[in-house]
Amino acid sequence: MRERIVIKCGGSMLAHLGETFFQCMKQMVEMYDVIIVHGGGPEIDAMLNKLSIPIEKKDGLRVTTAEVMEVVQMVLCGSTNKTLVSKLNEQELGAIGLSGCDGMLLKVAPLEEEFGFVGEVQYVQTMLLEHLLANRFVPVVAPVGVMDGQVYNVNADTAAAAIATAMNAKNLIFITDVDGVIYKEDLLEQAEEKQLLELIDNGIITGGMIPKVKAALMSLELGVKDVVIVNGTQRFLTNKGEWVGTTIKKGGIYNGTACFSNIQ
Repeated sequence: MRERIVIKCGGSMLAHLGETFFQCMKQMVEMYDVIIVHGGGPEIDAMLNKLSIPIEKKDGLRVTTAEVMEVVQMVLCGSTNKTLVSKLNEQELGAIGLSGCDGMLLKVAPLEEEFGFVGEVQYVQTMLLEHLLANRFVPVVAPVGVMDGQVYNVNADTAAAAIATAMNAKNLIFITDVDGVIYKEDLLEQAEEKQLLELIDNGIITGGMIPKVKAALMSLELGVKDVVIVNGTQRFLTNKGEWVGTTIKKGGIYNGTACFSNIQ
């Protein structure tokens, strides 16, 4: 059985994926079973604005009313997912678009009532993914989940971590628009949790890299083996199959709050 890789591609990156990204994808598919989880925040915001529906976020999560959930499902499971799938299939990568509702792939429990229809993953239906991977398809997952027939919005980072953990993935790869963690003007190729938290506390890791690093640390805490932050706008996989970015491993203690539990 081939090793598995889970790729998390944020919504802000989807419009910037070019030839280099797809070349790396082809290389990965030759080496690994690959699963992609994507976001879609900018597209959701654009549609909500178009429909004059208020946008509200708390603690980095979108407050998802029933009206907002309809838009989230329409954008994530519809246009965003299918656009990415089509681009992958133009490169003959055998992509299959899924949402967490399909085959009850992601079963969830609701978060606090103040977030509305936002769920945390409780169970990943691995059999569906196993069947697709066995036939050399690339599952492309929109992060929504289901409980008792109700659809819930799921944070893409935690959905990717849940799937990576359940599928015993070798790596979870965060596709970003930066090379990785920069320390003293050089790329930090290897890092541990404790070291990165110190760099944040000391103001060395700043701005948009902070949520990327915290998402990576949370993924490790929830069972992912190694997390790699790479730049999707340039080549991030060498001809020898080595990652070009920052590989983050467990070490020290991260006291973040888990966003899902009991992954099976």
